[in-house]
Amino acid sequence: MTDLQWNRAFALEQVGEDEEILSELLGLLKDTAHNDLDKLKAGSEAGDATAMGDAAHSIKGACANLGVDGLRELAYELEKAGRGGDLDVAQSMIPELEGMINQLSLLK
Repeated sequence: MTDLQWNRAFALEQVGEDEEILSELLGLLKDTAHNDLDKLKAGSEAGDATAMGDAAHSIKGACANLGVDGLRELAYELEKAGRGGDLDVAQSMIPELEGMINQLSLLK
């Protein structure tokens, strides 16, 4: 499994060194990533690679804002596969993406 590769210093810089805001944003990231994962899985079940790409795009953007580079990179690869119509490749990435999203609970 790929590491989250969280750049905490970058994330803290993004919020003006405010630990409380960082904590709130991490909570939002955890919630939205799980919601987007649900959308991604629904797209997979429906055979909708574009919907999968859209959900991965959302995960990628949220991770970019908080310096969660490993998850951002994987979401980007899944986004490209989904938007390129490669359903099999996009589906094959779901387990690793889900594992990384579950690792978000470790961030503080």
